[in-house]
Amino acid sequence: MSGFEPALCTVTFRSLPPAQIVRLATEANLAAIEWAGDVHVIPGDDEAALAIGGLSRAAGLATSFGSYVSPPTDDIGAFAKALDTTVRLDASNIRIWPGTRWRDSADYSEAERRAVAVLIREMAAEAERAGVTISLEYHPQSLTDTTGSAERLIEAIGHDNVYLCWQPRPGLPIEEALAEIARIGQHVSHVHVFAWDRERNRYPLETASSYWRSVLAAVPASRWKGRRFAMLEFVPEDEQAAFFEDAATLHRILDAQAA
Repeated sequence: MSGFEPALCTVTFRSLPPAQIVRLATEANLAAIEWAGDVHVIPGDDEAALAIGGLSRAAGLATSFGSYVSPPTDDIGAFAKALDTTVRLDASNIRIWPGTRWRDSADYSEAERRAVAVLIREMAAEAERAGVTISLEYHPQSLTDTTGSAERLIEAIGHDNVYLCWQPRPGLPIEEALAEIARIGQHVSHVHVFAWDRERNRYPLETASSYWRSVLAAVPASRWKGRRFAMLEFVPEDEQAAFFEDAATLHRILDAQAA
């Protein structure tokens, strides 16, 4: 039993103000929001973090901070700034990007990989002291862009406060997705949910309903102890109507898991 609850990544609606996003999430009966760290809650903007955290709490929404901290591009000081914002947002989890953004894992030397792992380990210890978990973005052109690279990174970091925020690479066949989940699922905290093809064309989530039912049903028991969220990320044409349709589909998928 996967035990995921429905949620929303605010990168889905970059142009909308936080209050409107909270309204959309509550109308769609979602449980949580991952706030984007490059548009809605900028690291260091204490006033915005406190205000948006308050909006979320008042609406009964749990929060996560979707930062774009990218070790080794960003050092421990940059992470500390984002972590402080996470705490002010009243978020229990911060997402970071493992490695330099838009760099393939195959392009790293062993020494570079070790350096990234050491830095993330330091960040994990700092976050743990603040009562915050770290989830690594699972993304093409990062150190989690293949199953093997993600496994190696988690093992090299060697810290229980670091998890994976899984998502399929666009167009990933279901057989490969299931094989990947079987290997790394024990480290998964949350998942990002969308319906894209290999060319990154977006489709209604209903077209991938059976895909996501199979994937979420296959997620094994995880060492993650908190609430787990299946977060909608991007919808066709960024349309609010498409979002409500996808949210309804996500509810049906998750309800089937719980039945």
